[in-house]
Amino acid sequence: MQLAVWSGPRNISTALMYSFAQRKDFVAIDEPFYASYLSLTGLNHPMRDEVIASQPIDPKIVIQHLIDPPRHGPKHMYQKHMTQHMIDAIPRDWIKKVTNVFLIRHPARVIASFSKKYENPTIHDIGFQKQTELFRFLRNAGQNPLVINSYDIRRSPEKMLKKLCLTLSLDFDPAMLCWDAGGSPYDGIWAQHWYGAVHASTGFSDPEGPLPQLPQALRRLEQESLRDYEEMMDYCL
Repeated sequence: MQLAVWSGPRNISTALMYSFAQRKDFVAIDEPFYASYLSLTGLNHPMRDEVIASQPIDPKIVIQHLIDPPRHGPKHMYQKHMTQHMIDAIPRDWIKKVTNVFLIRHPARVIASFSKKYENPTIHDIGFQKQTELFRFLRNAGQNPLVINSYDIRRSPEKMLKKLCLTLSLDFDPAMLCWDAGGSPYDGIWAQHWYGAVHASTGFSDPEGPLPQLPQALRRLEQESLRDYEEMMDYCL
């Protein structure tokens, strides 16, 4: 199985990658289109040059790796994807050849966390519109991709992981509930900037509290994202 998990930033996506990477039947790949995205858009993200040097920038090369079944080692591949990376210049028909899961989180939580690491985020930076676009693309192609809310995972990790595995026709592995603190070999090179919290963790964080109150400058961004979030919520496990 090539399992593509799609989310925006700051959405326990790295923790979920770590969770699946604890399984002996999975290998993990971290944001394989990040270098392509930065190269094609010219965006000045933290560690831009290092990211571009660390991965292929040709989307066709990336795609071939993602759809080819592993020849050695674990039989399944976990692909952690950021939805905002899938700009129009990157082909997307390949997505119909893999198993897709969409990981969502309330916009207020995403924006509050992301804006601490990246100043003045835009609607394109946080990925909600692109996530819904990709979801509709797959639905129109006849797929019924899964949707899971990070809030539910943090509230009850074992319950939700068992539910996700069952829906994916996988046996649940208790190893998915914890990992060693510190970095991992499957981290992207950008981990040193973005992954501080998950590197300090040994499992999923505690349940989330009340929604954060965003500053006035970011509230419009929350409102722009809510419609897409609420559409995806209708399909949650």
